[in-house]
Amino acid sequence: MNPHHTHQSLSLAIRNRITAGEWPPGTVMPSETDLAQEYQCARATMNRALQVLADSGLIERKRRAGTRVMPLPSSLAKIEIPIIRHEIEKRGAAFGHSILMRETAPAPEKVARQLHLRKGTRALHLKTLYQSDQEPFAYEDRWVNIQAVPAISTAPLDEVSPNEWLVRDVPYSSGYVSFSASAAGSEEAAALGTRPGAALFTVSRTTWLANRFITTVTLSYRPGYQLQTKL
Repeated sequence: MNPHHTHQSLSLAIRNRITAGEWPPGTVMPSETDLAQEYQCARATMNRALQVLADSGLIERKRRAGTRVMPLPSSLAKIEIPIIRHEIEKRGAAFGHSILMRETAPAPEKVARQLHLRKGTRALHLKTLYQSDQEPFAYEDRWVNIQAVPAISTAPLDEVSPNEWLVRDVPYSSGYVSFSASAAGSEEAAALGTRPGAALFTVSRTTWLANRFITTVTLSYRPGYQLQTKL
């Protein structure tokens, strides 16, 4: 037995593995017994650790059916996080994306507050242009908490866009989202092929899993974009 394991440390370790995508939403996890053997801890300690995650809504435990990672919560179904590729392809257009910038840097003060990071904590900063039939469609400025999502450091984001990779592979439990009209700055205008000051439809969103904040993003759509959704 490992005397250093507590149910708190075990629940955090398992939460990190789920967040990293080892067990995607809907996946049946190893049994309580198998996990206890893997971590060399008492089964009762592992039971408490899993119950903490179940109480937070991250996993579901059922007798005989086992333990599984919860699907994306139904409470978010009314405002889904769209996969931009699907949105473009539904319009009959060809999707494309380009990573304009990718760096790991200290999160600015505003971003650190949004992701609940300590001052100076490094995070992944991405700027991405999404294209429809090779024309600019949306410009994305995103920060990702690499402590919560370590797998993104090696994710093939040139092949699968940051938007699609995160929606597909990283579970979340809640988030903030706002919709607004904004004036294009020089950076947005250059990326979207419009003039500075042009009116853009902008979506700002921050998502988290239980008490671990995942990503904060500002997505600016080209002039003329219309949001379409179902009631």
